[in-house]
Parts: sequence; C-alpha cells; structure tokens
Amino acid sequence: MRPYFALAGLSLIWGLSFVFIKLLAESSGVWGTVFIRCTAGALILLPILWTQRKRLTTPVPWGHLVVIGLFNAAFPWALIALSETQIASNTASVLNALTPVCAGLIGFFLFKKKLNARQWTGIATGFLGVLVLIEFNVGGLFSSEFVGVGTMVLGAMCYGFGSHYVMRFARNTGVVLLSTSSLITGAIISLAAMLVSGTSPAAFTFDQTFWIAAIGLGCFGSGIAYLLYYYLVKESSPEFATTVTYLAPVSAMIWGSVLLDEAVTPSLIAGMLIIFSGIYIANRKAKSRKGSAVEAA
Repeated sequence: MRPYFALAGLSLIWGLSFVFIKLLAESSGVWGTVFIRCTAGALILLPILWTQRKRLTTPVPWGHLVVIGLFNAAFPWALIALSETQIASNTASVLNALTPVCAGLIGFFLFKKKLNARQWTGIATGFLGVLVLIEFNVGGLFSSEFVGVGTMVLGAMCYGFGSHYVMRFARNTGVVLLSTSSLITGAIISLAAMLVSGTSPAAFTFDQTFWIAAIGLGCFGSGIAYLLYYYLVKESSPEFATTVTYLAPVSAMIWGSVLLDEAVTPSLIAGMLIIFSGIYIANRKAKSRKGSAVEAA
C-alpha cells in the first residue's frame, strides 16, 4: 500500500505546485519564482547528498549535469511561470502533461530514436488535445496569445530534451546528485537572469502567501516530490511512477478550482482526456522496457 500512498501524495503535491507557481509569479516575477523554487529544493536535498558523498565513486559528468539542470529546471520552470501569468494553473498542468509526447518528438528529431506508427498516432492525438483545449484558435498561438499555451508547449519540449539527455549522458549518475545539481544550476541561472533584468529579491512581496507558496513549491514540489518519485521508481516500477502524469493535472484542476476559483471548462476536460489518450497510445508498447518508461517520465 505504501507505493499507492506515495503516488497519491506525489500527485497532490505536483498538482498543487501549479497553484504555488501562479501565486509566486505574481509576487516574485518569473525568474524570481524559479530562483525560490530551485533554492528551496536544493536546501532540502543538499543534506541528503552530503550523507551519500562517500558513494560517489564514479566520475561525475559535471558539464552534462549543467545542461540537464538548464533543460530540466531553469528553462522549463521559467516558461511555466511565464505561462501562468496568462493562463490558469489548471490549463498549465494539462499542457504540462504533453511531456511524454514531446519526448517522443525530441527523441526522433535529435536523438535518432525510431518511432512506430502507434507512437506517431499517440503524438498526433496529444497535439489534437491541445487544439481542443484552445478551441482550435491556432492563430492565437502565433500572436499575443503565444505566451501561455505556446510557452507551456516549449516547457514540455525542454523536459522531453532533458529526459533524453539524462539517458544518453548521465544514466549512471545517482538520483540525489542528479536532482540536486539540477536545482543548483537552476538557482544560479535564475539569479543571473534576475540581476541582468534588474530584479532584486528585495522587491519580492514577503507576505504570508509568499512564504506558503515558496515552502510548498520549493521544499515540497521540488525537494520532497523528487524523493517520492524516485521512491516509486525503485520500490514499484518506472511504469507505475509515470502514472502521476495522469493524476497531477486532475489534482491541479481540483486545487485550482478550490483555491483560485478557476473554471473547469468543457474544452479543458476534453483536451485533457484527448492528451491522456495520446500519452497512453504513444507509450503503451514501451511499457515493458524500463529505459523507455524512464524517458517518458
């Protein structure tokens, strides 16, 4: 039963993270949100990494870890925060579920992965879900409405690239080191972006909402959630762990409706179900392969 409780907890945490992102983006800006999220998450994982330092017997691919941090933390989290300045948190969570579909495309075009007809059907179905979600307003994606849906798709693409990059260049790197280095990289990049843009942490709104969102997003959404996810991979299976892809958007819809009074529209639900169908179709054949399941994560 423990894996099921862990899965439920992970889906609730990651679903609630989209609410925290929206709250932080309003008070701290896009890069400020990334900085808070990465810094708080790193503070949770650094003590764990310190206790495991004697296990680091293999060479550490530091250069590759920086690239992974850029595409698994800094860039996608900035794009998600930017998106949530324009769209609801529940819409962002549904679009984020495109990650396995985007991973398939990235694998084909950049990593020479072969896709069969079923996987292409799943990818096409996933993007059909996006069209349904935006009510087929394709023109909006190439105008002022790109910031929102378009930037969320770019964020999912970053995750897709990051997952393949991990499998190619850091497959044997420990989970805690991989996670911690990603968060530290994200913190450094976001701090640099804040300095370049003239944003100062002193400008943050340090009210009660800020601290709740910062602790919830950073410590739980980026620290504890990592541990829960990899606990599921280890104690159950990668396939079981990736089912959080389906549960987190549902959780986000509930949290968004309760906490932010966000509307759950028919197009949002229909788009979500179609995207889920695409994920299932694209990954069904790969379920027996451990490596493919991790990539989909």
